[in-house]
Amino acid sequence: MKISGIVTTLNEERNIAECIRSLRQVCDEVVVVDSYSSDRTCDIARGEGATVVMQSYLGDGIQKNVALSHVKNLWVLSIDADERLMPNLVEAIKTIDFDTTPYDGFAVRRRNMIGSRWVKACGWYPDYLVRLYRHDKLRFRAVKQHAGVPTDNTCRLKGDLLHYRYRNIGELFAKPERNYSTRGAKILYQQGRRANALTPILHGTGAFLSNYILRGGILGGVDGLTLSLAVATNSYLKYAKLLEYQRDPQVREAEDFDKVW
Repeated sequence: MKISGIVTTLNEERNIAECIRSLRQVCDEVVVVDSYSSDRTCDIARGEGATVVMQSYLGDGIQKNVALSHVKNLWVLSIDADERLMPNLVEAIKTIDFDTTPYDGFAVRRRNMIGSRWVKACGWYPDYLVRLYRHDKLRFRAVKQHAGVPTDNTCRLKGDLLHYRYRNIGELFAKPERNYSTRGAKILYQQGRRANALTPILHGTGAFLSNYILRGGILGGVDGLTLSLAVATNSYLKYAKLLEYQRDPQVREAEDFDKVW
């Protein structure tokens, strides 16, 4: 059985070639859905033999599903531009008998990296995600943020997907072009959610304790502590911004809530 690889991109000229080559180890075609990159992402992707589909960004899960109408195979493998298949995952995929498998999808373990460091704390490993699936049975949930593929009738593979998540600790707090707290605050405001003066403090503190204590950040040394603080900061800012939208008309009117992304 053949597999189609799918990737969504925006200004990923640094990553896209290696990403496509990684997919080619198990895929006979690669479809790239690009959000009108201003760099050489599309030219590089085409040069690597990928099919490039242009689509203004619709949000996480919705954007990933755009590729499904352009693939030729029943089974698809979806990865991000900053992810790579490790040898154990390549071998695990090659051993699947897609003609007889009772499963509609397969979850892989994701190795999340900061720089060249593999971080396991705060639930970062094993970070199981369904990425290989029959697109007539499963697909990404059509949500704009934190989308995933349902785990119904799926199996976990003993293989890893390498994820170059952050280039350095600084990106934990301010990854370029990814203002998660503002996005989150806008979405909450659009949903009619409201905050009070204690909400940012409670959410920020809860996020820190959950990651540092319950999810093992305390065992991850400096990286575990820094990751816990970054998650807590993002949570605090999301609700602080939500509160600001409620109480400050000038700030609220300056935001374009039709362009969350």
